[in-house]
Amino acid sequence: MARIGVFTCWCGENIARTVDVHGLAERVGRLPGVQCSLAYKYMCSDPGQALIREKIKTERLDGLVVASCSPHMHLKTFRKTAAREGLNPYLVEMANIREHCSWVHHDKDEATAKAFELIRMSVAKVRQNRALSPIRIPVTRRAMVIGGGVAGIQAALDIADAGCEVVLVEREPSIGGKMAGLSETFPTLDCSQCILTPRMVDVAQHPKITLHTYSEVESVEGFVGNFTVTVRKKARYVDIDRCTGCGQCWNVCVSKKNPSEFDFGMGNRTAIYVPFPQAVPARPVIDKDVCLRLTKGKCGVCAKKCQAEAIDFDDKDRLVTEEVGAIVVATGYKLYSVAKPGGEPRDKTTPAGYGEYGYGRYPDVIDSLQFERIVSASGPTGGEIRRPSDGKEPKTVVFVSCVGSRDNAKGLSYCSKICCMVNAKHTMLYKHKVHDGEAHVFYMDIRSGGKNYDEFVRRAIEQDGAHYHRGRVSKITEENGKLIVRGVDTLVGEPLTIEADLVVLAAAMRPADGVRPLAQKLGVGYDEFGFLSESHPKLRPVETNAAGVFVCGACQGPKDIPESVAQATAAAGKVLVMFSNNELTREPEIAAVNEQTCAACFACVRACPYQAIERAEIRDRNGHLLKRTARVNPGLCMGCGTCVAVCPSKSADLEGFSEQQIYAMVESLV
Repeated sequence: MARIGVFTCWCGENIARTVDVHGLAERVGRLPGVQCSLAYKYMCSDPGQALIREKIKTERLDGLVVASCSPHMHLKTFRKTAAREGLNPYLVEMANIREHCSWVHHDKDEATAKAFELIRMSVAKVRQNRALSPIRIPVTRRAMVIGGGVAGIQAALDIADAGCEVVLVEREPSIGGKMAGLSETFPTLDCSQCILTPRMVDVAQHPKITLHTYSEVESVEGFVGNFTVTVRKKARYVDIDRCTGCGQCWNVCVSKKNPSEFDFGMGNRTAIYVPFPQAVPARPVIDKDVCLRLTKGKCGVCAKKCQAEAIDFDDKDRLVTEEVGAIVVATGYKLYSVAKPGGEPRDKTTPAGYGEYGYGRYPDVIDSLQFERIVSASGPTGGEIRRPSDGKEPKTVVFVSCVGSRDNAKGLSYCSKICCMVNAKHTMLYKHKVHDGEAHVFYMDIRSGGKNYDEFVRRAIEQDGAHYHRGRVSKITEENGKLIVRGVDTLVGEPLTIEADLVVLAAAMRPADGVRPLAQKLGVGYDEFGFLSESHPKLRPVETNAAGVFVCGACQGPKDIPESVAQATAAAGKVLVMFSNNELTREPEIAAVNEQTCAACFACVRACPYQAIERAEIRDRNGHLLKRTARVNPGLCMGCGTCVAVCPSKSADLEGFSEQQIYAMVESLV
């Protein structure tokens, strides 16, 4: 390859301010194999790409180097430009002289010299490049959505409405997630269940959606377009096909004082129960840990009353296998555990807790989701605001922001994004029901970024009379039936003590339980807090580094309902793009094993983080074994190069980043 074109981008002033782009282009033009070298203000623009296409044609170029920004930004752009002129797109390389050079240096001469070396390395590499062809993989046009909250419901409906089959897996007895337990939503104060339950019913009735509730993902095998997912359907002890949902079983159940998970412990439920009246499916499940028949062999009155004979105490977990082409993860969130974790080993994911707030010790100190159930018409108090301790109406309520958020010492470092709006909503709901009550909010900063969000907070303060105090709460104690909240108002510059009847803690959002093991099954990365990692925060916000696996909702980071729904629709759109063709095209820059020299030590099999290398056998036409070898599955390989590093026989190599290419880049600097 000896006719290479080098195109240096100014990137406005991002590069040209620190690098002498004209002098650089002139010097690069004298490198061996460089046919032409040009500089232009914006290479990614239409005129810039037209310039590249023209030079490919007139100079008969057989390789390109674009010196500009990160390949993550525009490598695909320039490869498409080359392909339009008939040049193989994998004969195009990018030298990153912005992030790696101009943005990190201030001396123009030194930055220009470094930019030249980066370009020289790319020229040496492209001389060793060879034409590659995209990998084509058949696609199963069927998707799985893991998590049945509002994000999972939205993603499932969008995919199903486009005509593709969807398998929705939810580990709770009903879909709906956290939103099903909310009273009203900000900033419009719409009834949460009025918005959500019609969509829950749509999921249950949609002919393209298969619903697995009270189920969890057991294992995931395969690769993009061809996943085999094993789902564990936990024993419900109720045949939902026979059950009519009449309610006789839970009405006669004698085990009645079991804390309700749906009410976050604010109310009780029976051993056989439907989580909430609008549940989908509206069929009960038996809690095997409290059912007297399952724990002690006694009772069984529910089975005697069931006319449909739907109760089955011998029910067992079942494994169901689903073949899907794409997976959307929408596992949602849980609230930060406010109480001190008592002797647990502490690391970044096990915060110290706030024992001084009395959560778990004082019954009238609750978190924001528990308050939602108190104010909800379907809650344990029927929508009347009552203290958990004695059932009295609280006349003074204190709402504490940032409990567990933005606190490196005792909590988590990040902002949970919705707490300011949640507190504003709660003060309104409280004042709407207790007109003579007082609502106090302790806050660090009011972060109300969103359409009509700031106006919503101002309304809570100016129209509903909420008292906002900028400062932290140091301690909460109980004296004579009152909660003594000690804090400070930094705007006034004085300590503040409030005698409260009820305290509501706006706890931080955290990933749901079990998300880390699930991420490991899927091959998806996650951060130190357990939130799933997207492929690129700006350009690929719903994709992951595991091809064919997408994320949406609060499993990826704290977010509110509108953002979760928008992200769910985006994830569904990405799935439908995958399903738009019967075959999936993948980048060919993956590992390859020379089966003739492979020693079959299988070190690469053990080292591969994506399980993309398998043990294979080579046999003659009579079926006799000739040798064993490692073989790369092109659908699974992500091109990380780990196998290349561990292969003792040097039989593994990486297309597009071969050892020959890397050595050529190094030698160009010597």
